[in-house]
Amino acid sequence: MKILVCISNVPDTTTKITFTPDNKAFNKAGVQFIINPYDELALTKALELNEAAGGGTVTVIHVGAADTEANLRKALAVGADDAVRIDAEPTDAFFVANEIAAYAKDKGFDIIFTGRESIDYNGGQVGGMIAELLDLPMVNVINSISLQGNAATIERDIDGGREVVSVDTPFVVSAQKELTEPRIPNMRGIMMARSKPLQVIAPAAAEKRTEISQYQAPQSKAGCKFIDAAEAETLIQLLHNEAKVI
Repeated sequence: MKILVCISNVPDTTTKITFTPDNKAFNKAGVQFIINPYDELALTKALELNEAAGGGTVTVIHVGAADTEANLRKALAVGADDAVRIDAEPTDAFFVANEIAAYAKDKGFDIIFTGRESIDYNGGQVGGMIAELLDLPMVNVINSISLQGNAATIERDIDGGREVVSVDTPFVVSAQKELTEPRIPNMRGIMMARSKPLQVIAPAAAEKRTEISQYQAPQSKAGCKFIDAAEAETLIQLLHNEAKVI
C-alpha cells in the first residue's frame, strides 16, 4: 500500500496568539510549532495499515518554508519512509490543496490521508479540495478503517449517528481523534530519521482565491457576577438588560 499523509505546521496549543501591528498576519515570534494533532493521527493510522498489510510505504508532505522541516523530521522519526516539502508559504486552503494534488497526481498513491482540520484555522477544507482536484472519492472524519485488498471499509460520523461505507482505492480520507492514538518517536526512530530522504520541490502555479483583510483577538472575558439563589428577579433583569440573552 502506497500512502501519502498531509502534514500541517500549527502553533502549540499553549501558545499565546498575537498579530503583527497592522493585524494583517499572525506573529510567529517566539512561537513553538508542532505537527497538527489530527495529522499525527493520520500518520499513525497510515503506518498501522501498512504494518497490518505486511508492507508498503508512507510519504509525508507539507507546504511550507525551510523552518518547518523539524516537524517533517519528527514525522520521519515516527515511522514515515520519506518526506516532501513544497517550498512555499501556505496562503490558503486551496493553495495547499492544489500544491499537494499537483505532486500526487502521477505518483500512484492508494490512500491520501489528511487531518479533519488544522487546529489553528479549523477550516477542514484541504482534504475535500485534494479529492476534487484529483477526481477521487473522499470520506471525511473517519473513526475506523480496515483494508481487504484494494477495498476499504470505513466508519465515520454523521449527524445523529455513524455510517459504514465501502470504497476502493485510490481515495482520500480525513482523520479524527477516535481513529487511533498518536505514536511518539523513539530514539531509534530519531536516529534513522536523519538519513531518510526529505525532498524539497518548487511550488506549482496556483491561483490565490482568498485574502486576509484583518485578524482580531476575541474580547477579554468579563468577570463573573454571582446572584443569590433567592434573588431570581435580579438575575432575570441582568440577563435581559445587561447580557441581553433573553
